[in-house]
Amino acid sequence: MGILGGIASGKTTVAREFARLGCKVIDADAIAHELLDDETVREKVVASFGQEVLDAAGKIDRKKLAGIVFADADKLSLLTEILHPLVLQRTEAMIELYGREDHIKAIVLDMPLLVEAGWAERCDRLIYVNCSQKMRVDRAKKAGFHKKQVKIRENFQISLDNKAGLADNTIENNSDFSALVRQVADIFSEIMDNG
Repeated sequence: MGILGGIASGKTTVAREFARLGCKVIDADAIAHELLDDETVREKVVASFGQEVLDAAGKIDRKKLAGIVFADADKLSLLTEILHPLVLQRTEAMIELYGREDHIKAIVLDMPLLVEAGWAERCDRLIYVNCSQKMRVDRAKKAGFHKKQVKIRENFQISLDNKAGLADNTIENNSDFSALVRQVADIFSEIMDNG
């Protein structure tokens, strides 16, 4: 299954709920964060963005890096060129591993560029998390993003209307958490019943 939606729409929360129900989640953002600790990746990032992205211990300061790349679409594209192929490699390996385990109910891809990377076609089910722009911007601000950063990120992705149009199911995430949990459980039950 692939989870689609805008920034701060609740995609990761939906993925966590599927995990609670016995699915395995592959979180592309978490993979990218791990990769930033890899020496080869760190060297490429420093070569591309300069020493100012390093903290006092010589590790990549993700907040500083985010401040640079989310202020400039070209720099975001450059970082994506460095990380994206490696994220996809790890994703492939995890899908292969999880696919061999009978107890896993389904594999869920929580990947911001799911459609853009061509992974949507590989999913048996696409689920769109719908959330108002105001709510998404408010959530993003709480996570430390400015409205401009959200806009730059979203400009890098296909439109929300296109994502919604690709989806087999839509989860409405404009109310409370319990409503989201019920919707995830309903979709999960449908998938398990229909295979």
